[in-house]
Amino acid sequence: MTTINTSNTTGGTGSTSGTGSASTASDVQNRFLKLLVAQLQNQDPLNPLDNAQITSQMAQLSTVQGIENLNTTLNSLVTSLGDTQAVQSSALIGKTVLVPGSHLTLSKSSAYAGVNLKSAADQVTVSIMDSSGNVIKTQNLGKQDAGNVLFSWDGSTNAGTTAADGSYTYKVTATKSGKTVDAEALQLGTVVALTRTTSGNFVLDLGSLGTFNFEDVQQVY
Repeated sequence: MTTINTSNTTGGTGSTSGTGSASTASDVQNRFLKLLVAQLQNQDPLNPLDNAQITSQMAQLSTVQGIENLNTTLNSLVTSLGDTQAVQSSALIGKTVLVPGSHLTLSKSSAYAGVNLKSAADQVTVSIMDSSGNVIKTQNLGKQDAGNVLFSWDGSTNAGTTAADGSYTYKVTATKSGKTVDAEALQLGTVVALTRTTSGNFVLDLGSLGTFNFEDVQQVY
């Protein structure tokens, strides 16, 4: 018996070529049924088609249809998730968020930032630096539990002066029993816009701090 090949046929409106676009499940089904009818009409009466083979071919067709339906469903879910993310992200516009980064903005003798500790530490130290990278203030945050820790800076320096308003950077070190604890600097920024990337995802625009993915947000204020 000749096996029906649904991947490449010629003739009629269902023909395809190696350079053509991929067939849909509906096209495959139509070609399969046409070939099946042709086989039944031209079968040898003394050597009829094997029912098991026909059943196997129909099962293959069902698999193709199932994959096509699954792809359609997945594409629908991806679109739905993107829309949900857009709604959630748009609610953050105008909000202050805590994201990875080491920028610290001093305004009217007040600045705020954070630290993420992977585990508890008995000593956490923040070193604030000017635009030249010089440490102008060292703050001891003491003992802290694992997780996000917020801190503030009033603009005072190690030299006893007051720093001018502007942009600064900082680094953090943390230890426990003399051993280093993983610590990540976190910066505060205001979400000014929501932008869709070329891949269809959304990113949060924090102005001068740059853009961040939705999952980068540690806290919202």
